[in-house]
Amino acid sequence: MSRHSLHPSPAARLPEPLLVRLSSTDKPWSHESYCAGFEVEQWRCAAFADHMIEWIADYALREDELDINHGNMYVRLKEAAVRVYSTDKYAKRGEFGEIVLHAICRSFFDTIPLAPRVFYKTSSNDVVKSFDMVHVRYLQKDQFEIWLGESKFYKSGLEAVASAIQSVKQHIDAGFLRHEKLLLGPQVSKHLPHADAIRKLLASQTSLDALFSNAVFPVCIACDSGAIGTHKAHTEEYLSAVLKELVSYRDRLSESGLPNQIRMLLVYIPLGSKDSLAAAFDKRLKGLVIQG
Repeated sequence: MSRHSLHPSPAARLPEPLLVRLSSTDKPWSHESYCAGFEVEQWRCAAFADHMIEWIADYALREDELDINHGNMYVRLKEAAVRVYSTDKYAKRGEFGEIVLHAICRSFFDTIPLAPRVFYKTSSNDVVKSFDMVHVRYLQKDQFEIWLGESKFYKSGLEAVASAIQSVKQHIDAGFLRHEKLLLGPQVSKHLPHADAIRKLLASQTSLDALFSNAVFPVCIACDSGAIGTHKAHTEEYLSAVLKELVSYRDRLSESGLPNQIRMLLVYIPLGSKDSLAAAFDKRLKGLVIQG
């Protein structure tokens, strides 16, 4: 199935992937790693920041706003940039991790947003911290999965995993999920395939057990990597070093017991420098939102 075939709008024309999948396994549960790569023996910080700018429209705009052409593309890009830049979370640089997770799920897993993240968060008035990503993934025939994501963009991988564990535990609380269902149900686009079935799953009358059996919880850990600091190319030694880091974060999540309760997917993004990447992205975003 084509990664562009299911989305009913021009948003299906996604940016070409920059990140490369380094490893993927579902034993003992699903965990994968992705990297922006190297160029002239340097980690591709600037290219990574540029690529995430390419994704902000798909991340921040509603479906009806994604009818983009050569006459309005700059305006739409500025609108997306303003929405990303004006959120409270952006000041803490957390928004970048959310965009990365959005891009990976869209590019590698064919997911489709149920509601733009920025719009969804605004709609909740931040009374309760919402999921960082809410997508749907279509399977065979009339089957689908709801993907409820959490992303952490940190310098320290161990701190990122600890924060992710805390967030996910809060998110799978029954009261929180009931609240999320009330927010999400009305936002499901009528143009999405099987929209009625998705809305029924998110209806207040439907048991949370049905959502748990259907849902996938991707957790993105984007953090500074020792492997990148000691390598200059995608050598076998580099791949082995990244895999070692990935397994260590997977084991930490396993120790929490969460993979025994829910279907999790760990997405690990090794970074050469979280601070440099945040600064590069911030510079590009500011260039779009500065007035005058």
